[in-house]
Amino acid sequence: MDSIDIGLWVTGGLLLMVVLGMRVAFAAGMAGLVGLIWIFWAKFGYAPDKFGKALTVSVKIAGQVPHSKVSSQALSLIPTFILIGYLAYYAGLTKALFEAAKRWIAWLPGGLAVSTVFATAGFAAVSGASVATSAVFARIAIPEMLAIGYNKRFAAGVVAAGGTLASLIPPSAILVIYAIIVEQDVGKLLLAGFIPGAFSAIIYGLLIVGIAVIFKTVGPPVTGFTWRERFASLPGALPIVFVVVIIICFVYNPFGGDAWGTPTEGGALGAFVVFCMAVLQGMKWAEFKSALLETAKLTVMIFTIIWGVLIYVRFLGFADLPGAFSDWITALEMSPMLILICILLAYAVLGMFMDAIGMLLLTLPVVYPAVMALNGGESVAAADSAFGMSGTMCAIWFGILVVKMAEFCLITPPIGLNCFVVAGVRPDLSVQDVFRGVMPFFVADAITIALLVAFPAIVLYLPSLAQ
Repeated sequence: MDSIDIGLWVTGGLLLMVVLGMRVAFAAGMAGLVGLIWIFWAKFGYAPDKFGKALTVSVKIAGQVPHSKVSSQALSLIPTFILIGYLAYYAGLTKALFEAAKRWIAWLPGGLAVSTVFATAGFAAVSGASVATSAVFARIAIPEMLAIGYNKRFAAGVVAAGGTLASLIPPSAILVIYAIIVEQDVGKLLLAGFIPGAFSAIIYGLLIVGIAVIFKTVGPPVTGFTWRERFASLPGALPIVFVVVIIICFVYNPFGGDAWGTPTEGGALGAFVVFCMAVLQGMKWAEFKSALLETAKLTVMIFTIIWGVLIYVRFLGFADLPGAFSDWITALEMSPMLILICILLAYAVLGMFMDAIGMLLLTLPVVYPAVMALNGGESVAAADSAFGMSGTMCAIWFGILVVKMAEFCLITPPIGLNCFVVAGVRPDLSVQDVFRGVMPFFVADAITIALLVAFPAIVLYLPSLAQ
């Protein structure tokens, strides 16, 4: 049995463990270690006296992965981005943001739901966690929507779908993870997420208005706010804008010249600024402690998944499965764009059974080289490429597409994590209610992904300015 066959058998075992309910981190770590032992023992001819040596070499390789990869400076962005979101909640910035959006937008049909989407988009700009965004707005927005007669399923669906925007709008933990796996520039990927994230929010808003116009009882408009009340709500939302400007300037200096610092420094400064705002707003020690604990819990969960999956990725390198998959993909007698669409559809199916981070970590080591090969390779020029863009731009474009697919997976049954979070925060809503409420947003996500595929400039405009 050659290394490719071993890679396929181990990958099949990994998928079986995940389907049976084992956590992705542990399933991937176990599969990777078993695969490494198998690979090295096969190289020793399966001699019984060589099994111990194969085990020793494999354990040493697997043991080096957590420190060598997680000590990367880029990963330090993740806890700072998550902390910004929790501190913003305790600083009252989320309520202020929602109130401002409500006073300016709620007069539209379904206006309170549209306000919720735009408020979640604003909160996503200071929070890298979709789950946290859904949990926060399930407490703030759903009671107000129910109070004026919104359908409870629709209200829950709006919050669950709006929470997914945190995956795409920087600061985004998933974009950072993608950048590390494929070894691309974190700053350019974060820049690339702004326009598609705002674009997704606008598509959601248009969908909500259309539903409210057709089904008038779904989301009645809210009127009665004066212009004075609207302008009075803006100062409370300005801190969000300030933090976003800080992060942008540390990723890409809009005034020209070098950036003011690294994305890591921008995330740390953003967390400090929000902390100061929270203190000024009267944040108590218990709330600060809760923000730190929640940040630590979510960070540990993400890092544990990364540790386990990177052991599996190291095994894939020895098995040469990514190279074999790339050769198979490029040998298909199909257009590169059709193959790309099939890959995205495969992500939609896979996301029904896996969480977003685990799905990307497991698939990207194999899928990413294949997509780059379809375009013509890492160093291809735009004129010679299949997708009409250079290798670097293709990596960024594909990253935004797969992260958007990861957003989609956060609301797809039966694993859609955002739906479980909203149902957990609201005891009056069942998980089935939330899943029914998000169904219209599948259409909006499909439209958004189609437009991002058809018009790559939506994704690549800002990164092209940073070159």
